[in-house]
Formats: sequence, C-alpha cells, structure tokens
Amino acid sequence: MVAERDLPLRNGGSASLSGSDSSASSASGEGEWLDADQDDEQETVAVISLLDDAVFPDALSMIAHCKDKFGFDFLAVRERLQLDFHGTVKLINFVRQRVHEGAELPAEITPADLEDDRYLKPVLDDDALILCLDDLPETGAASTSELPGSGADASLDVELKKSAAELQAELEQLTKQFTNYRLAVQKTLDERWQANDEPDDVPSKNGKEVKDDSAYYFESYAHNDIHEIMIKDAVRTDAYRDFIYGNKHLFAGKVVLDIGCGTGILSMFCARAGAKHVIAVDNSDILNKARENIFNNNLSDVITCLKGRIEDVVLPVTKVDIIVSEWMGYCLLYEAMLPSILYARDRYLEPVTGLLVPSHANIWIAPVSDQEYVADHISWWRDVYGFDMKAMQQDIYTDARPQVLPAQSICGSPSAFRFLDLHTVRNEDLVFHAEWQTTLAASGVDSLDGFLVWFDMFFSTMRDDPSIKPDSTAQEWVKAPAKPSEGERVAFTTGPFGTETHWRQGLLLLDTNKVKPVVEVGPASAGKVVKGDIAFITADNHARGVDLKVTWGTDEGNKQTQKWQLH
Repeated sequence: MVAERDLPLRNGGSASLSGSDSSASSASGEGEWLDADQDDEQETVAVISLLDDAVFPDALSMIAHCKDKFGFDFLAVRERLQLDFHGTVKLINFVRQRVHEGAELPAEITPADLEDDRYLKPVLDDDALILCLDDLPETGAASTSELPGSGADASLDVELKKSAAELQAELEQLTKQFTNYRLAVQKTLDERWQANDEPDDVPSKNGKEVKDDSAYYFESYAHNDIHEIMIKDAVRTDAYRDFIYGNKHLFAGKVVLDIGCGTGILSMFCARAGAKHVIAVDNSDILNKARENIFNNNLSDVITCLKGRIEDVVLPVTKVDIIVSEWMGYCLLYEAMLPSILYARDRYLEPVTGLLVPSHANIWIAPVSDQEYVADHISWWRDVYGFDMKAMQQDIYTDARPQVLPAQSICGSPSAFRFLDLHTVRNEDLVFHAEWQTTLAASGVDSLDGFLVWFDMFFSTMRDDPSIKPDSTAQEWVKAPAKPSEGERVAFTTGPFGTETHWRQGLLLLDTNKVKPVVEVGPASAGKVVKGDIAFITADNHARGVDLKVTWGTDEGNKQTQKWQLH
C-alpha cells in the first residue's frame, strides 16, 4: 500500500511548471481570460405575455392582460387542473409552444395536453414568468377577476404586498425550485443520449454478481475534497486553461469529449473557447455537481453530461474533434485511466485531424541522496521516546511513496526512460521494461538512498510534433523558439526542478538491509555511471495499481534489484 493519506487517490503532490518556470503560456491571472466572453451587466427582468409580444413588469399584470384582451384566464386554468409547480411550468410552456407554432389553444386545456415531459423544457430561455410563479396567488386563492388592472379594489394591492423579509424568503425558495427544475430537465435530456447510469448487463460468475474491482476508484472522486486539491493545483489547471484559451481557433465550432470530467471545469473551458458541443463523461457521482456547475454558468446548451464509463456510454455523436482529459496518476500510470482514453481515441476521435489534450508524456528517473529525509522518516522509528519501533518500517521499503523532494536531493543526471505519444501509444505499451542511465554528481554522493520517478506533460497543437522528443523536458520545450503556427507552448513537469504539484514524485527507497551498495559513496563516486532498467508491471491484486521494479549497477558488475508497489 502507498503511505497513508487523507484521500484514497490523488490527494497530494505532484510537480508541474507554473508561472515563470512551468507553463508555456505566461500564466497571467485567470481574470484575463474572462474578458470579452462575459458581460457582467444584469438586464432588467421583464415578463413576456403568453399570447402576444407585450411585456410587463410583473406576472400579475401580464395575466390580467391575457384575460382582458384574449379571454384566457391563466389562474382559472391552473385552479381547475390543480397544478403544482411543475404542472404550472408545463402549462406555461404548452401555451407558449402553441402560440409559437401559430396553433390555437384548445377550448379547454386538459391534463392530457400537459402529459408530455417536453413541456418541462422552457420555450423561452430564462422565462421570467417561471421565475415569478411565487408571486402568484396560491391555488385556491383569489381569481384574476380580483387582480390589479382588472377592476379589482385597490385594497387588494395592499393584501398582495408582503414584507421584504417574506418576499426575500419566497424568492430564495423559488430560485431553488427553479434551479432544481432546470437541472431535472437537463438530466432528463442527457439520459436520452442513453448514458448507462445502471447497465442492464451486470457481470456475473457462476450465476453470482461480480463486484466491480474499480468501484472504490469512482467512489473516491465523488467528494469535494479531491477536486478542490486538483483545481487548486495551479500548475495543472492553468496548463489546461492556457492551452484551451490560447488556442481558441482549435476549439471553435468543434465537438469535444471530456473524459473523467469531474466538476466540469475542463468542459467549461472548452465551451468558453467556442466549442460547438462538449460531451462530459464521468462514472462518479460528482457528475451531478458538474451538471449543476454547468447550468449555473449558462453552458447547458453546449455541454451534455453523461454518467458512466466511457467504454459503456453511448455518445450522441459518431466522431469527436478533440479529446481532453486529466487522466494522470502518481508516477503517471497509477489509476490505470489511460486505457480508457485510448479506447475513446480509437473509437471516437477523428483519425486524421483529431487532437488529444494533452498530447505527449515523458517519464523520468534519477538517483536520490537525502539523509535528512531518511533520518526524519526511516531511522526515526528505531528510537521513539526510547522505544525501538522497527516494525513500523515494514512497508517503508516496499511502497512507492508519493513525496515532494527538493532538487538538491537529486545526486545524478535524470534519465528519460519512457516517451508516450498519446496519438499512437497502445495499451500493451503501458506495461514495459525500459533501460535508464545516470552519471553521479561531480562532487560525489554521500549516500545512495533511492530513486525518484516523475513525469512531464506536453500540450501540442499538432498530432505529429517533431519538436517533442523522447528526452525533451517540459522546461526546455516551452522555452525553445516555436513557429508562429504552433502558438504559445504549454507543458508542465511534476519533477523536483519545477513547482510542486499534487502528483508529487514517486520515491523508491532502497532497503539497505537487503541491497548492497553498487558504488563507493563519497568523492570516489563522482562521475560514476550507474545504469539498469525499470519495469512498470500491472499489480496482481489491485485493479488500478502499478508495481515498479528497478535494476541498477555499474559496468564492473554488482547489480541490485528491488521492487516497489503503488497500490
């Protein structure tokens, strides 16, 4: 197991390039991006007549107008049918739809006329009449013959006026009702795209239901805390924002698929960048919050939310232009989400012009010398208030530890051992052995305490980008001159030479009780070459875990091997 932490998955650290040393774009404040696309001025709410184009300052005046001019008594119909809130919404949209189509209203509106759930969807966007429903008399109260403007006694105006506190409370309640109503409509429309919230076919073995081993994974992403940590990771979130907003020409008018959408933040970036349609998919209950976030930001007409695994849902399109996803786990491949991205790539992404965001990844390893860390976290257990607690060290050497180490802990040249072009990589490429090599520090190594693993992510505007090479670092790539057609480069690192991120790095501590030194520490180790291979292996008993096995040694021999688990 990995070291205990507050959240079951990515709750902690990673490193990426932010500010001056990380993001390709000169990450200015987020306010700069919310410029021309938004209008902060609020328009005066006006109630449009049900039967003509007249506009009124309140619902009661509009209803009186419809009765006096057209003989249509809205409140009497509501009273006769005993309509609740949703029924009244259906009545409004039924009448508006008939008028829109140029059809006459029935001589008498019946419950059968209002059965179709399509009348829950507003005919007018942000229909002020629906927002003003709480201003109307309750069912069983006075009819419109008593309303202001229809010959009623002026004293009724006084009776209809309530205290400011009462009106505020009612407004808050109605706003909540209206929000719930719109969300229910959005959910109903989304479900028509056949998202499999509860698949019909449950896996079984010997006639018994088989529990999904990954259920814990999706459940862990249903809570706010982990999303707060990820979104507040400015290196991570700024990189996606900067690439999407900095390349609006790539997103304008396009169909985008967001896999593992979480709170919907990346989907909303894409919608704001001009995407024609964004399909946000997530198998966690966080999707309910995403729907609400999308609605509250007036993007429901662009973004469709689907609940389920990408392998199970049925998209409302056959192909998409762009796939955006934040799928990376500790040491890049922990959580095993990348296979889902590759599945979607092969099934849905346009094969010639389609783009993956991000587009490339590099994984690195370097030797570590940090006796201060060893003393604070390893040796410390041998004398805890005078007691030897070496039993607590049992898993320290078998677990890969998500940890942030300072750059000075690195005691040899970093080695890039795995390069992933996400447009071409295959599932079988994710389980591998790879060679690596490091040259120890010129000043020598005080101790060889372990190895550090991290990854770099690249966001390219091109499917085939020759500028990103197997040994490219994010820092070097974003600083290198780019062609005008490439735009501003965006990349980040999770390594010790960049800003800390929630992915941290993967620390592989050497079990000095079992492995022997391969070099003589001290000045004699200066400039020595240590090399070997590293394996990423699928964990036998953990659906989304990874086992890492490292072999290292010198040309003189004395090779050592140790295995760590990231579960």
